[in-house]
Amino acid sequence: MCVLEEEFLDNRNKDKDIWRLFRILAEFTEVFDSLSTLPPAISIFGSARLKSDNKYYEIAYEISKQLSSNGYAIITGGGSGIMEAANKGAGNLSVGFNIQLPHEQKINPFVKISLHFKYFFIRKVSFVKYSIGFIVMPGGFGTLDELSEALCLVQTKTIGNFPIVLFGTDFFKPLEDFFKKMLEHQYINKEDMNNYLITDSIPEALEYINKCRLDTKA
Repeated sequence: MCVLEEEFLDNRNKDKDIWRLFRILAEFTEVFDSLSTLPPAISIFGSARLKSDNKYYEIAYEISKQLSSNGYAIITGGGSGIMEAANKGAGNLSVGFNIQLPHEQKINPFVKISLHFKYFFIRKVSFVKYSIGFIVMPGGFGTLDELSEALCLVQTKTIGNFPIVLFGTDFFKPLEDFFKKMLEHQYINKEDMNNYLITDSIPEALEYINKCRLDTKA
């Protein structure tokens, strides 16, 4: 557990808890103020460790560019790697949700609207509140965390027809095999396997997102 979460979960000091509530409200208020006029957005997740010569960096840039040209805003975690590529492709519709970490994460230079968070849970709520879909590129635990959150919200019908695109068949097929193991044990239902798309095709990803949005409006 990171230092910030340990601090939040420390329940031994009521006065500190009260001041934390004010800090939480302030973070939410800043987000609501800053993004109240944001167009429908797609959040793009993926590893901060990928370099600009990696194929997924180039794909994230191209997907973001095409989404932006269709009027979507792009939201990322604001850091390097996949996040940088997506913010770069987004042009002026580029949002970064930077998180305060023990080892500081620098905001990438392509973010046009920058928001800084102390608490992960506020950041996660904000990703879902201002997005109409997620694109998940190869990444680590943070990427997996965002994916799991979205899958759970769709499964429980907490959010509506919310497209989740897993881009990179070679990377994500082993994860789908694990989902199938969950299904085999009846920990999930068969229809839960339809709550995402695994693809290597940019056109297929864009078509899936647009179709889900149209179905939601219908």
